[in-house]
Amino acid sequence: MADSNLINLSPRVQKLRQVLSDFVEYDCIPAEEVYYAQVSADPAKRWKAVPPIIEVLKAKAKSLGLWNLFLPKTYKESPGLTNLEYASLCELLGRSHFAPEATNTNAPDTGNMEVFAKYGNDAQKAQWLVPLMEGKIRSAFAMTEPQVASSDATNIETSIVRDGDHYVINGRKWWISGAGDPRCAVYLVMGKSDAKNPSPHRQQSVIIVPADTPGIRIIRPMMVYGYDDAPHGHMDMVFENVRVPASNMILGEGRGFEIIQGRLGPGRIHHCMRSIGIAERALELHILRVTDSSRKTFGKVLSQHGNAADAVAQSRMELDQARLLVFRAADMIDKVGPKDAMNYIAMAKVIVPSTTLRIIDRAIQAHGAKGVSQDTPLANLYAFSRTLRIADGPDEVHAMQIAKAELRRAPALRERFNKQKEVQSRLLEQHVGRAHL
Repeated sequence: MADSNLINLSPRVQKLRQVLSDFVEYDCIPAEEVYYAQVSADPAKRWKAVPPIIEVLKAKAKSLGLWNLFLPKTYKESPGLTNLEYASLCELLGRSHFAPEATNTNAPDTGNMEVFAKYGNDAQKAQWLVPLMEGKIRSAFAMTEPQVASSDATNIETSIVRDGDHYVINGRKWWISGAGDPRCAVYLVMGKSDAKNPSPHRQQSVIIVPADTPGIRIIRPMMVYGYDDAPHGHMDMVFENVRVPASNMILGEGRGFEIIQGRLGPGRIHHCMRSIGIAERALELHILRVTDSSRKTFGKVLSQHGNAADAVAQSRMELDQARLLVFRAADMIDKVGPKDAMNYIAMAKVIVPSTTLRIIDRAIQAHGAKGVSQDTPLANLYAFSRTLRIADGPDEVHAMQIAKAELRRAPALRERFNKQKEVQSRLLEQHVGRAHL
């Protein structure tokens, strides 16, 4: 696992890290097969119950003080950790698919809780933030739509229309993670409340929609390489004449972009933090496989073949590079805030999932046919990790943002380059007797 000496951790965080590590390694990971066994294979029941083992893990996490660790110290509801400190903990959570839920640090709830904490009024916090932080309910964020290119959020077409003391919502959303969970009690829905506003970034709003509001219809669960991720799920759903009180509007009409940027920045880096843990677990499985003395090819254990050992080395080097990039982004969020740290977050969001996929792929290759089967977690880890190159903005959008920031440096670079040339010409004339051609 990661060397915690890479960053200076307080005695409190060091202790938390050890407790959390033991919880993930000896409670969550051993419980994974129990969880899958408790998910019903019956389509009629698959989305109606949550595996009981989750509540057992949640109770233990609470008793160990491992609850709601994610919320930054700038919020009064926070446990008091910096983003950098949380990065060292969140990596451990990524090692088990269920550890985030067991500690109430799972997406999309973390992002939604941060929206309520940062932008919600007192009534909205009391109704939704409190039960979310207690782990009594779950939530979903409804933004992506099937009929438009949702990576450009100005394309969102779902309508949010004022009607007296209510808003009426109409639209279709898909890939709505968590919407399949029977505990999902609330959606944060992004849509257009002022489609004619001349500013394309002031047309959208985010509004609270209780999950039991009439007019909401689940069409189907979306599959990720054949996985439906029940009972969490990623749903294709319709909002048809859904009426909610006007008081459900978050922050005010036209503030949708402001809200999603505030939500997605921390959410993106949390995904990256957990991905480092996924990559570490994949690498460990890789190491165990190639050093298994019962498996020899051409008279040698796999690790004794040069190419097999090289693959392990490559994964370790890439993993540690990615980890440092995550730490840098988390540190910059602490120092300058999510908005001014967006380029660091974007770099991590592009690099970390791709790195994780390569590390998992090498581990799969070392396992042979077993690597793509249900007999190891690798196939599931790969499927989940592949989504992160698309979720919360595709690689291309983040790379475009990074490129724009770099290209804005051109005038200053050109000024410095020209000054260097001027000095060079003077030096040549002074010491060589000729100017630079």
